[in-house]
Amino acid sequence: MGDTNLYRVTGMSCAHCVAAVEGELEAVAGVESVSADLETKLVTVHGSALDDASLRAAIAEAGYEAE
Repeated sequence: MGDTNLYRVTGMSCAHCVAAVEGELEAVAGVESVSADLETKLVTVHGSALDDASLRAAIAEAGYEAE
């Protein structure tokens, strides 16, 4: 069974924002899938041996802040 991490990324406001966040997160080691919901501002990351700091850094790299 894999891990699931959930982040609130309030800065996302359009489909481009979602694509940027998902793209950066999908490049992180261990990530199997990413789902960002523009309406709720929640980003769900599924994978194995997920590193919270790496995931937060990827969100920051996309230009957003994870809460």
